[in-house]
Amino acid sequence: MQAFQLVGWRQPPELREVPVPAPGPGQVLVKVAGAGACHSDLHIMQAPGPLPGFTRLPFTLGHENAGWVEQLGPGVTGFTPGEPVIVYGSWGCGVCVDCRQGRENYCQDLGGQGPGLGGGHDGGMAEYLLVPAARHLIPLGTLDPRQAAPLSDAGLTGYHAVKRSLHLLGPGSTAVVIGAGGLGQMTIQILRALSAATTVVAVDTDAGKLETAKRMGADEALLSGDGAITRIKDMTARQGAQLVLDMVGTDPTLRMAAQVARVLGHLTIVGLGGGALPVDFSSPPHECSVASPYWGSLTELMEVITLAQQDKIRMLVEHFPLRRADEAYRLLHDGRVQGRAVVTPHA
Repeated sequence: MQAFQLVGWRQPPELREVPVPAPGPGQVLVKVAGAGACHSDLHIMQAPGPLPGFTRLPFTLGHENAGWVEQLGPGVTGFTPGEPVIVYGSWGCGVCVDCRQGRENYCQDLGGQGPGLGGGHDGGMAEYLLVPAARHLIPLGTLDPRQAAPLSDAGLTGYHAVKRSLHLLGPGSTAVVIGAGGLGQMTIQILRALSAATTVVAVDTDAGKLETAKRMGADEALLSGDGAITRIKDMTARQGAQLVLDMVGTDPTLRMAAQVARVLGHLTIVGLGGGALPVDFSSPPHECSVASPYWGSLTELMEVITLAQQDKIRMLVEHFPLRRADEAYRLLHDGRVQGRAVVTPHA
């Protein structure tokens, strides 16, 4: 089969021929319908050397995956060949306290390393994906796995980031989403679904993405800069927003996040832009909690799938055949993907 693999640090990935893996006891072979191209993949590609948790080269990229059950390993029950499934992407040890609670993203032993993240597991930018345990699969029902693949990361990450702060939201509250790309667009919809009374503000440098954000449910869509900061302050009686979600994570966006957050609010860093949050006695505001969540739990992904099945959230998807995976990442790097680029090996 063909697989889009990272073969060296700071080298472009290559489309290579590799054997189709055979599922062993407890494992499931999935025929990949869609594998999302994520900004975190770009960070991996541009890394000068192995990152923490990366154990080998080459490996197949793609940690945002959905498809159809192809083959069940010995002892696997609960699924049937041909069934559409989404793959929970954060694979833990399965036995520590966090894993036992479904929070494999915070596995105490493996750090939640999943497919395509270099932790010894090949990802889904290939015709088939070997899933080491059936517990990582969630049935999709009537959802198209080609469309649903981004829910496993863009959907889940945004959902977890919002859900942990729901107690701050409600009538009269404001949530600011900095970065209106695929992840930000999904997060805006999740805010609308979970806290309809909250005023949602999208901030971006791209006017086209801000238009999309408005269609996705943002009440305000502001071009990044001092004017956006002033507008958010005016909207909130100079208090700032209860929740600020930085989906970018660069120095400029983090500075803005600190300026528009409020006392006793939440400033949540989701993006992997490599920036640093300026912190002193008065910035961020007093008792504003700062967190950097990582993905979400298995049960939260089930909740995300339910929202999608109820048509309360949807991802704008642009499909690319496997042979054009490199093009998908180039467009992503250049900010020319309006929603999420999804590689479809069997298109």
